[in-house]
Amino acid sequence: MAIDKFITAEAAAALIRDGDMVALIGGGGLVEASCLHEAVEARFLATGHPRGLSVIHSLGIGDRKQRGMNRFAYEGLVKRVIGGHWVWSPRMQQLAKDDKIEAYVLPGGVAMQLFREIGAGRPGLFTHVGLGTFVDPRLDGGRMNKAAKDDLVELVTIDGKELLRYRTFPIDVALVRGSFADAHGNLSLDQEPANVDIYAAALAAHNSGGKVIAQVRAAVEVGALPARAVRVPGALVDAVVVDPTQSMGYDVFHDPTLSGETKGPPSVPVPQPFTVRQAIARRAAEELVEGAVLNYGFGIPDGVAKLVAARGQLDRYYQTIEHGTYGGELLEGSLFGYARNATAMIDGPSQFDFYSGGGLDLAFLGFGEIDRFGHVNVSKLGGVTVGPGGFIDIAQNARKVVFCGTFDAKGTQLEIGNGRLRVVRHGEVAKLVGAVEQITFSGREALKRGQTVVYVTERAVFALTAQGLALTEVAPGIDVRRDVLERMGFAPVIPREPAVMAAAHFTA
Repeated sequence: MAIDKFITAEAAAALIRDGDMVALIGGGGLVEASCLHEAVEARFLATGHPRGLSVIHSLGIGDRKQRGMNRFAYEGLVKRVIGGHWVWSPRMQQLAKDDKIEAYVLPGGVAMQLFREIGAGRPGLFTHVGLGTFVDPRLDGGRMNKAAKDDLVELVTIDGKELLRYRTFPIDVALVRGSFADAHGNLSLDQEPANVDIYAAALAAHNSGGKVIAQVRAAVEVGALPARAVRVPGALVDAVVVDPTQSMGYDVFHDPTLSGETKGPPSVPVPQPFTVRQAIARRAAEELVEGAVLNYGFGIPDGVAKLVAARGQLDRYYQTIEHGTYGGELLEGSLFGYARNATAMIDGPSQFDFYSGGGLDLAFLGFGEIDRFGHVNVSKLGGVTVGPGGFIDIAQNARKVVFCGTFDAKGTQLEIGNGRLRVVRHGEVAKLVGAVEQITFSGREALKRGQTVVYVTERAVFALTAQGLALTEVAPGIDVRRDVLERMGFAPVIPREPAVMAAAHFTA
């Protein structure tokens, strides 16, 4: 009998058993198997099954409303979530905050690479990534609430060096996505904007004795896919669901310049009103070094990427995205993680190998809180699970890290222009605090590794030193004591008179 793996979405959802460990792929709409997610939700609401699922995902999945992880955010449907990034599902965040589920976080790159270790049958992922952060078992061990009690990571010593061992576990189901598939289950990703960890998750599920269920936009005849176009062989795939409405992301159906199928003209920059975010990006961009391999985080840091593009300097640096993409024009907002006219696309676990081994020269990342030791928190704020995504893997391994963000938050009013900055009203939420709520980046570990770390805000710039966080620059027009020192939860080191940031950064 000829092999035919095409089934309906409803039949695919029925393959998931109560208590299964399910691997999900994607990030903010990018390569998410939305049709399969919806089918699982519909089955649960109609029958109460599957129940008690454990779900693991490396990046943030969802649209902050109803898609992605929001489809799984029901008490009873899931009992445990191991997520790299949580903000795209406020409902799942609430379940975690209320201890309705067991909430864990692993670094995004670690989660991707752990799939590979599971698939290879190895005894765990052994890495330095996460040392000194909240995933270190000497701190929180990746546990984000009281309901989370298991040990997912342990401290080991190999050749006299401390490492973390992330424990492996079977994957019962992987819900993955491709562009095209044949009846044998061979998957092409030719029209996808990234490869991420699709192959690694499929490998983990198949070699765990589990099921790999794929969603694609279209079916093709057996033999129609060139061998080099197949990124997941049919030998690993159990079932395929065709969704002709499948889109490249939440806000774009199909753009061949985002998948690398074709090259297109660069976007025409749209003039933007001058804001404090641009001032921060301008100062951060001073840290750029020609020929550097770069990574930009979500939010204010991607303003640096926009600045590089607007200056016509894309060919001066090697821009990377943790999803596995190199080069091109990096998009922002809901399309963060996409690149137009990329020069290369590799698998996510391999990209994190590159980062972990020290291949990244410079990273521009955001921050939620900073303390006297230079520790940074982006993973848990106000008791809410946020998760770092690839932040830990990137920040811990880049030779130089530039953290970018506003000095304070909630209600801040600033006057900016004519080369000066004036604080009209201070924010209600301090971001430079005595002690961060959770350590996502360890200043102490950074000093051990010899990293250079700079913290850029609109009104002051700080540097990591052996003596603690040092104030090195202030914005023109700022009163150092009133606007900076008295608004911090600690006294920074002031080794010399702070320099004044360039007035050009504050000029429209």
